[in-house]
Amino acid sequence: MTKYILRRFVNYSILTGLATVIAYIAASSFFRPRNRYLGRNPPLDEASIDAILSAQGVNDKDPVLLRTWWWIENFVTAPFTEKLGTDAANQSVVKQMLGDPAMWFRFWEQEWLGRSGVSLRLLIIGSLLAALVGVAAGVWGAVRQYKASDQIISYSSFILISTPTFVGGVLLMILATKLNNVLDFQLIRFTKAYTTGIEGFWPTLWDYISHLLLPTIALTLFGAAGYSRYQRAVMLDVLGSDFIRTARAKGATRTYALVKHGLRVALIPMSTYFAYNFGTLVSGSAFLEIVFSWAGMGEYGIKAVQSSDVNALSGTVLFSAVLVLFASTLSEFLYAALDPRVRI
Repeated sequence: MTKYILRRFVNYSILTGLATVIAYIAASSFFRPRNRYLGRNPPLDEASIDAILSAQGVNDKDPVLLRTWWWIENFVTAPFTEKLGTDAANQSVVKQMLGDPAMWFRFWEQEWLGRSGVSLRLLIIGSLLAALVGVAAGVWGAVRQYKASDQIISYSSFILISTPTFVGGVLLMILATKLNNVLDFQLIRFTKAYTTGIEGFWPTLWDYISHLLLPTIALTLFGAAGYSRYQRAVMLDVLGSDFIRTARAKGATRTYALVKHGLRVALIPMSTYFAYNFGTLVSGSAFLEIVFSWAGMGEYGIKAVQSSDVNALSGTVLFSAVLVLFASTLSEFLYAALDPRVRI
């Protein structure tokens, strides 16, 4: 099993590198970073613009493949904080993504891991809750097929799947505002990822929770909707299997047969779906970061597209690819744990 997981991890690592390089080539081919400096008042001469773009490694007068080679060479040979170059604001992309290295092991600090830490707080909690809630709702709907609870879960899931993520975020903000007005104090905060200037462990923790509550609810609900539909379909297929009827014929109770035999088999394809759905959660969280004014990697990537920032976009793609890498490896581990044939 260990060799299987390591082999899959290596394969996913190669794909992560390829995805990042392809993203850099695509951004270099279609972005026009020179446009950021045209039309300024006072105007910049062409030589100055060329010097700025060349310092960032994105001068469009150089061939795309040559720029890509320079970028790969810089990634391999440059110091850690300079491996991804600088963004349009002349800031280190690595420092924007990961913050100050001195803060990496200070998990309780607000600036932990920079923009990546902001996004990870949302993604990790939201993805795990979405998987748990979605799987539980799907199993419940399959066991109680066509009952009132199954109909409610089905209709709710279809509504959530059809609703854009940012619309759900805005609706939650409206509800939170009404709740704060009723309580006459700000119980739920939803602007930015944290409030600056707060000191002490418990005040900082509560500030994190109050800011994290709404975007986590939104990400959980939208992620769980997809999980529930997929899990329900798989579970219904398992409920009609011969091994369930055999277990019942041998004297097993319905609950025992479903949990011991049915649920384990139904979770096998869900382990693969987890990696795919995590990728959609990453894109969904980007829009939530814009809605809630979170300075995370999603916001960083969207601003990179708006400003034709090649290096910032490449760093964002690398961040997303690494997350999908670990999610895919975790799904392979769950697959091997649930299916003995993989371990053999």
